[in-house]
Amino acid sequence: MKWLGRRQSDNVEDRRSISGGKAVIGGGIIGIIILLLNVFGGETGQAVGSALEQIQGGQNQTETAVPLSKEDEELGNFVKVVLADNEDIWSKIFEENVMTYEKPKLVLFRGSVQTACGGASSASGPFYCPGDRKVYMDLGFFDELKTKFGAKGGDFAIAYVIAHEIGHHIQTLLGTSAKMRQDQQGKSEAEANKLSVALELQADFYAGVWAHYNQENLDSGDIDEALSAANAVGDDAIQSKMQGHVVPDSFTHGTSEQRMYWFKKGFKTGDITQGNTFEEIR
Repeated sequence: MKWLGRRQSDNVEDRRSISGGKAVIGGGIIGIIILLLNVFGGETGQAVGSALEQIQGGQNQTETAVPLSKEDEELGNFVKVVLADNEDIWSKIFEENVMTYEKPKLVLFRGSVQTACGGASSASGPFYCPGDRKVYMDLGFFDELKTKFGAKGGDFAIAYVIAHEIGHHIQTLLGTSAKMRQDQQGKSEAEANKLSVALELQADFYAGVWAHYNQENLDSGDIDEALSAANAVGDDAIQSKMQGHVVPDSFTHGTSEQRMYWFKKGFKTGDITQGNTFEEIR
């Protein structure tokens, strides 16, 4: 992605130099389970926070100053440019639809972080907290995306994840997330999971819409990096890799094929009216 010398958002909170030296749950089996359940967590950020606080058991956190390397600083600058692109594009789309876009904050951290949705660790993966309308991200996640899940990596994989989480912010602003939670009430677990899948796929669609309007800044291979990341974190891919079989009724984020399909649809059309995943996946 072409990003050097371009506008950087001032809505990034970089806490990497002060993030806690002790993560909330560490890197054991519980952390792996939380990671698999909550990759690109979206609305599940609240549930993650509650679970992590219980596991933490009220233990005190310690914070250690960690100087940022040149590579860390460069990654932070890249994230600021990606967020700026999201701000510009979504502000324009909202204005065209006679709405006002509220810019979210993006928090970079290491190890653990406190949010309005509760405590969380890097093991929870990137997520959006509707309680404070912030995206939380430990950039170390992308190393795991390559080494554990076989994604290509690359800077646009990071851009795709940011755009996906901003998609959850869009859903909060439009009331989609609140309606989804309401619709889940009284449903069986399998039916409630289907609604969760629809929410996640729509966030993938919105990420594709963002990429559609950002094509002048894309390099060849960027879309392939995004699709590789989407493919790696499909529910079926994760379950097959970790447990050797898949349980469709337990899916909460969608299959690899679905995630790639909806990102590509958003990228191809650039039309937010074509992202009604709640109707199309029934």
